[in-house]
Amino acid sequence: MPPELELNPSAIQVGEQAGHRTTSSLNEVRNDTGRVAFCGPYVIAAITGWSISKVEDEIRSFREIPAEKKPIVRGTYADEVEGALAAFGYRMELKSSFMDRARKERPSVWTWMQKPRNAWAHYILAIHKGKEGHWILIKGVKMCDTFTAGKWTFVCDGPHRGARIMEIFEVKKSRL
Repeated sequence: MPPELELNPSAIQVGEQAGHRTTSSLNEVRNDTGRVAFCGPYVIAAITGWSISKVEDEIRSFREIPAEKKPIVRGTYADEVEGALAAFGYRMELKSSFMDRARKERPSVWTWMQKPRNAWAHYILAIHKGKEGHWILIKGVKMCDTFTAGKWTFVCDGPHRGARIMEIFEVKKSRL
């Protein structure tokens, strides 16, 4: 067996001690900050399995904020989400952009769910929520975001079925 495919129990143990758990299942978000967290850190935490505080530290690092300062992370851009995911070993690729269309002409989350896609990949959708943008995470037929408190729920039962999509990103594990 190639060395990169061998199971290293000590690495798994170290990862678990550090608050990280890599699984093939859906990770529920662990908000260990003691306050409200925002959508960017939520979708990254749901993908990676890391806690909100660790994800926010990585976003602050990407923003080049000194380690001793810890402002609340809100209003994340796609490049910040992509940078944080890369730090955790994931790659994010733009699959579709509807920014050239008027808001009412953009597909809704429910319309997009009817189209074929990879059921094993995570999709981060940038949607309209009021006048603001909002990140939601979809894998298969389930979604996770701040409105679901980091819990996975069926998209058909979720709060964003009619929301208009701005951009769609596919997220997968980076290759070695």
